[in-house]
Amino acid sequence: MNIRTRQDAIVRSLRRSGTSTIDALSQEVGASRRTVLRDIGALREEGYIIHSDVGRGGGVQLDPSSVQTTARLTVPEVFALLISVAAMRAAGNLPFAELADAGLAKIEKALPRDKLRDLRAFLDCLHVGQLSPHQDLGDVGRMDAALLPAFETAFLQRQLIRFDYRDAKGRATRREVEPQAMLILPPLWYLVGWDPDRDDFRHFRMDRISAPAPVEDSSFRRRHVPFEDDVCPFRDLGK
Repeated sequence: MNIRTRQDAIVRSLRRSGTSTIDALSQEVGASRRTVLRDIGALREEGYIIHSDVGRGGGVQLDPSSVQTTARLTVPEVFALLISVAAMRAAGNLPFAELADAGLAKIEKALPRDKLRDLRAFLDCLHVGQLSPHQDLGDVGRMDAALLPAFETAFLQRQLIRFDYRDAKGRATRREVEPQAMLILPPLWYLVGWDPDRDDFRHFRMDRISAPAPVEDSSFRRRHVPFEDDVCPFRDLGK
């Protein structure tokens, strides 16, 4: 199991049993004593109160009232929260907007410096506008959950992204483009990419994208995307 899953399992075990030993936790999560001790140190830094018995058994106990006080969110998770708020605001139906903004600001501040840098770079690629009232919304589908993790790698590492695409007529193609921006026109979401084969920008509805994956050992340069006048960067949305 990965680090996050393992640490969550340690917290659940301690809440369930009250007191445990390092050896028991090590066996339960399938990791070495040293790894478990390192995990407990990391959990303490996040706000969990874990008492240790320095005696022979190496017992540990989680304070029943202990809670996590620092965010353990990934960049795509925070990005998903931010763009959801942005989409609702753009659609004009965001209640308690000030509270939502204040909560998201606190989450941003709780991120490690490297994740905060990545988040801001990710947000620089996001634009929001208004959808034409004449747009047909009869075929809006669900978006692939793999999109944001794939976008994180492709946008931040400037790698091309490859995916299967189904157009408005149902024709399926395999595409490979430079991801230049994300565009929200509620309720539709678009990937704006530079298509090397067509030597031009293309807009791809995200609900029509499947099997997205960054292209390893690829790179591209940032291009100026010629958006319409009513489209604004995410950072300008709350002004």
